[in-house]
Amino acid sequence: MTITAGADGSALGNPGPAGWGWYIDADRWAAGGWPHGTNNQGELTAVLDLLRQTSHLAEDLVIYCDSQYAIKSITEWMPGWKKRGWRKADGKPVANLELLQALDAEMTKARAAGRRIDFRWVKGHAGHGLNEQADRLANGAAAAYQAGRVPDPGPGIAGTDRTARDVLTGGRPAGTQSPGPEVNEPARRRTTSYPDLETPEAPTLFD
Repeated sequence: MTITAGADGSALGNPGPAGWGWYIDADRWAAGGWPHGTNNQGELTAVLDLLRQTSHLAEDLVIYCDSQYAIKSITEWMPGWKKRGWRKADGKPVANLELLQALDAEMTKARAAGRRIDFRWVKGHAGHGLNEQADRLANGAAAAYQAGRVPDPGPGIAGTDRTARDVLTGGRPAGTQSPGPEVNEPARRRTTSYPDLETPEAPTLFD
């Protein structure tokens, strides 16, 4: 069987308060973010967290994204960047290096395990169920940081403690501003919730 999920990122101001989220169903989703980050960092982190949290599962994974940057970075551009020492064709360093290297490691592990990861582009805000849910999570997380709160991280996937959070520096992607003390506040202070999350009718969880 195949797990099907949506992943998305958001930034209010870009850069600005930023969030990410991925969604499989009402019982399996996650969200996070930073007080200051970019939309692309959110997009990459959503995919990375999803890959890590499902890495102990045998099922293949289909990820719906509305970010061409995230999809092409992982599926097309990464081999060339690696050959050039993580530099672009013009010789400039690749942005979001820590996230991309972590994504490369997860994709390598998946291939070694015989697990297929399939990325599918979907137009944003076009009514795609999983994309809309992931977008709601990412936007909600960004809005939470804008308001000085920490978003609900979600239930994630049972059976693993692997997330994308250890890739971040002080709770944020390298190169972003310090998130401040609220990042480490206990879960009881995470007041942002997503009461309207529901399992979309299509596509189904398992293909």
